[in-house]
Amino acid sequence: MTTLDTLERETLAAIAAAGDDAALEAVRIAALGKKGAISELLKSLGGMSPEERKTQGPLINGLKERVTAALAEKKAAFEALALDRQLQSERVDVTLPLPAESEGRVHPVSQALDEIIAIFCDMGFAVAEGPDIETDDHNFTKLNIPADHPARQMHDTFYMARQADGSQPVLRTHTSPVQVRTMLSQQPPIRIIVPGRVYRCDSDQTHTPMFHQVEGLVIDETTHMGNLKWVLEEFCRAFFEVDAVRMRFRPSYFPFTEPSAEVDIQCDRRGDEIRFGEGKDWLEILGCGMVHPNVLTMCGIDPSRYQGFAFGMGIDRVAMLKYGIPDLRAFFQSDLRWLKHYGFSALDVPTLAGGLSK
Repeated sequence: MTTLDTLERETLAAIAAAGDDAALEAVRIAALGKKGAISELLKSLGGMSPEERKTQGPLINGLKERVTAALAEKKAAFEALALDRQLQSERVDVTLPLPAESEGRVHPVSQALDEIIAIFCDMGFAVAEGPDIETDDHNFTKLNIPADHPARQMHDTFYMARQADGSQPVLRTHTSPVQVRTMLSQQPPIRIIVPGRVYRCDSDQTHTPMFHQVEGLVIDETTHMGNLKWVLEEFCRAFFEVDAVRMRFRPSYFPFTEPSAEVDIQCDRRGDEIRFGEGKDWLEILGCGMVHPNVLTMCGIDPSRYQGFAFGMGIDRVAMLKYGIPDLRAFFQSDLRWLKHYGFSALDVPTLAGGLSK
């Protein structure tokens, strides 16, 4: 017993005195190595009588467990100390100011999206999101788009592989399915905008297979075209940062709205520039209308009680107009020179009070 107590005191003292991993490893080998003191005691159990093993076995194994635990605790302390030293040596002072010309830039599409969200949230709209891969029902059927409508054809829509149940998912062609999901999941009043990526089989100077769109939806008992007109005028005035805008609403056709309209904004084309709020030219920027009663019915909303409006526009397109970017394809070419020219500072967060695009 005295020998075990002495060995334990000496071993634990050596562990406590170890100053680094190498010294600790030497203590471990001396105690628990192949020829270590505790290992030799464990080997001696084989030469003892059954009565001695019954007495000495628990004592020696208990000593081994306590020494093992002490070694592990000391090793963990060394690791924590090493980590703390590493963190101290690699610490970054986040209070230091950024260089005058920071290399990071916010993409014009991200900037335009932040500006759009800031404007509509100030009007009381919430932001809704949904999946990029949609069902045919959400993307077409519940939006009152007939089975033979050209938008359903392969040359306009990216279809996914047919599923076991016969359904064929699609890459959403607009963010309108999120409007459907919202109407199916909550009762009016509803006031949302839906920004996101959409996909269509199209590619040229002003079209890309993947682009960004934002749509708006308002459903309640009293909303009318006058409310729609005011919302869009206020948006254009704030987004293009002009004191006033002139807009015209031209009758159009969309399966999911009735009546429907395409919206033009007054502008002045001077060479490569477009100035809004002045001039004699007109530029189409979005489509809108009152939500079709069939859409309300298919989404479980009573059209005899509720009505509302919807609108949609391309975020990339309005970013091109506002920032003077001539080719839509450049948005997706990952050219750092282009981004350095057209990008925005990461710290210039758009606000209506401080200015959208500083």
